[in-house]
Amino acid sequence: MITCIITYQIDPYKKDLFNTYAQNWGQAIPECGADLIGYFSPHEGSTTTAYGIYNIESMAAYEVYRQKLATHPLGKANYEFAQKEKFILREDRLFVKNVSLPHASFVAS
Repeated sequence: MITCIITYQIDPYKKDLFNTYAQNWGQAIPECGADLIGYFSPHEGSTTTAYGIYNIESMAAYEVYRQKLATHPLGKANYEFAQKEKFILREDRLFVKNVSLPHASFVAS
């Protein structure tokens, strides 16, 4: 399993548009095969940094997922929405693997 962390630089005056975009992905991403952890919008601190995080089985599965997302009706509309409204100024993807598993159980004394 790998985790994709998308870092967005967003227009702080269009945060509500980003939030709509994120909610749309909340429906489309799971339908296309990824395990969505969530989209995170600025709250305190930076007003321009947001994140999207999901798990996917492998890079091969990621390629299939991306093709499905590009043709999914809500996915396609969401891409077009972002291009039209220009609330995303920059988007970067990082793929990481959790190497600390299994985590120890916490035992209260």
